[in-house]
Parts: sequence; structure tokens; C-alpha cells
Amino acid sequence: MRRTFRILAILFGSLAIAAEAPDQALAIMTKVAANTTAATDARCQYVYQQRVRARMSHPNGQLLRKETREYKVVPQESTTEKTLVSFSGEYRDGKIMAPYSQPGVKDKGDEGDREEIQRLVDDLVNAKGTRDGIPRTLFPLRAEEFEYYKFSLKGEATLRERRTCDILFEPADMHGLCVHVGGDEENTCHQWKGEAWIDAEDYQPVKIETQLAKKIPRAVQVLTGINVRQYGFSINYERVAENVWFPVSYGTEYGLTVFWGYKRKIALAMENNDFRKTGASSLIHYDLPQE
Repeated sequence: MRRTFRILAILFGSLAIAAEAPDQALAIMTKVAANTTAATDARCQYVYQQRVRARMSHPNGQLLRKETREYKVVPQESTTEKTLVSFSGEYRDGKIMAPYSQPGVKDKGDEGDREEIQRLVDDLVNAKGTRDGIPRTLFPLRAEEFEYYKFSLKGEATLRERRTCDILFEPADMHGLCVHVGGDEENTCHQWKGEAWIDAEDYQPVKIETQLAKKIPRAVQVLTGINVRQYGFSINYERVAENVWFPVSYGTEYGLTVFWGYKRKIALAMENNDFRKTGASSLIHYDLPQE
């Protein structure tokens, strides 16, 4: 009997913790939202380098088009100032990959690929009115996003030698589906589920992974010929100074079908590097991955 009471006590204790977890998770995310907003002025004291790589491939793996951009980035109060310092691209021309040196210029490659890769970069790394070029609604980090999501505390984890709170999130309303991710604030989606690792000391995001909470219904695929597979995003942050955090890597890889005939594997990767505090000799350096 005593053992039975002990088991029941453990069970009810676990249920109580589970019931408190959403409130704990929301409290943590509320601190994150406040801290990321408050850190805006500190971020404006830094400049850094950014590399953006985008690729379009056939479903069989054959490379069709790729582009690499290098930017100098100067954070502003509510946006970023980017200067393109170098560009290189290649498109498939029969059996060879032909080089080109300017984005968006008409060439012998597939016109749909050229337009899609430009849209990809414009929407996902050069979104207007954002602090780092990343669409604000991809990751639930702003207080105004919280009403659209449910948060729960999974536990604690050590990530890159930092103690973090591991938080799960999903849409509060699972009805409907959208996949729009551009900078248009009037047509935003809140259909992401995923996991966020929050630094337990600074209450800043360390890593976030997302994916669509629902697949595109089969009926929609049949009627429209449109499908997006394995659609999600991953972002990693680094602490470059006390209470100053920046995204250092971010990307996505997914499959796209449009009107049945156009099928592509699409990948985008962004890496930030060489953080320099303006007006100071200090230098914080992160090596970019090799291609």
C-alpha cells in the first residue's frame, strides 16, 4: 500500500509539473522577446561579413543553378544595411555549368530557376524591415507572435557549453495551412512547430529548428499541382559579447513542385562571420564553412 501511495505521489507530481510547463515556457519566451528587443542598441555597434549560398537542383540530384553572395552588414535600429561585395553564379547549359557574375540577368538557363533563386534570397535573407534580413514570422521570438503559438518546457540541455532551456512550440490553431514566408506582414503564417534552445543565463535564443506543423493536403496537391516537402528552417546564434547575440548560421532545404511539371530541390544557407565592434580594436571571428 505504501508503495502504491508513492507511485501515485510521483504520478500526480509529474502531472503538476506538466501543467505548469506551458506557463514556465511562456514566461521564458517573454523574457527572450524583451531581451532581443533591448539588445538592439548593442547590436548597432557591430559590423560583420555575411555569405549567402543558394542552390537549385533536379530531384535526381543534378545541379541546375547556384549562387554565392558576400555582404558587408551594418545593423541599424530596426533593419540592416547590406552592401554586396562579391557575387558568383553558375547555371546549367547542357552538360556544363556556365558562370555568370551578376544576379538576375537573363541567361540560357531555366527562367523559372533564375526567378526562384532570386525570390529565395530576397524573401529569406534580405527581408525588408527586419533586424537581420530574416523574416520575423519564421521563428516565434516576438511578443506579438505568442498568441499564435503554444509553448511547453521540455527540460534543460547543454548546447555549445551553455546551459539552455529546451522549449517546444506548435501553432495554437491547427486549422488551415499556409506556407507564405516573405516580408509581407499582412500575409504572415503561423504554422510552424519546432524546438527552441534558450540560454538559461542571458535568455537569448541559442538554436531554433522549425518545420511545417501540417503537410499540404493531398486534395490541394491534386487540384493545384503545388506541393512543398520537408519545409523547415534552422538557425544558430552565438554570443559575441555580454548580452549581445547574433545569428551565425541559418538555412533551409526543401522540395518544391509547381503545376506538376516543375520539380526542384532548393537549398539556402547563410553564415555570418568576422564580427567587429565599431570604434574598437576588439575582433570576434567565426570561420565560415567551406563549400
